[in-house]
Amino acid sequence: MWREGREIGEESEQFIRLLKKRDREAFETFVREYSPLVYRAAYSVLHDEQDAKDAAQETFLQAYKSLPDYRSSGFKTWLSRIAVNKAIDMKRKKHRRQEEHWDPAQVADGLPDREEDFVRRLVRKERSMELKQRITDLPPAHRQVVTSFYLEGKSNDSIAAELGQAPKTIESRLYRARAWLRKHWKEEDWK
Repeated sequence: MWREGREIGEESEQFIRLLKKRDREAFETFVREYSPLVYRAAYSVLHDEQDAKDAAQETFLQAYKSLPDYRSSGFKTWLSRIAVNKAIDMKRKKHRRQEEHWDPAQVADGLPDREEDFVRRLVRKERSMELKQRITDLPPAHRQVVTSFYLEGKSNDSIAAELGQAPKTIESRLYRARAWLRKHWKEEDWK
């Protein structure tokens, strides 16, 4: 029917006037011509075929209502903006519905059993004790750095400040300590 360039031509203005007058045939042509554009814009936000189709329908309804406010510049941009906004609204609503509809039984199934939780704590405590024992086997230069970094969760900078050394020195010590661990500790011991 009509193609839009940067500026709206006489034919396009006439078509828009028909749309504003609620001409049914013009609106059907409008929907047919711009469905691919509107669908792509909605799909780029939603990434779901059916949701994009629903958003496209909402877009055409909104465009139909908003035609009297259209100011004859950038028709495709105006229509794409409506499509993207409708898709964003739909995405937000869908996200809210998912948050509102939660099943308490499903949440309860995801919680650990008290007995299972106790066993996990026991295994973690046992491994921690074994790890502490093994760390005492490390050479003294590595022991303090490994303990501070891995068990106490301190950064290289804070360890360096405590020991009065440069962070690069701590980094180097950690590297050498890891190499020592790989050489002396078997991976099978920790599975």
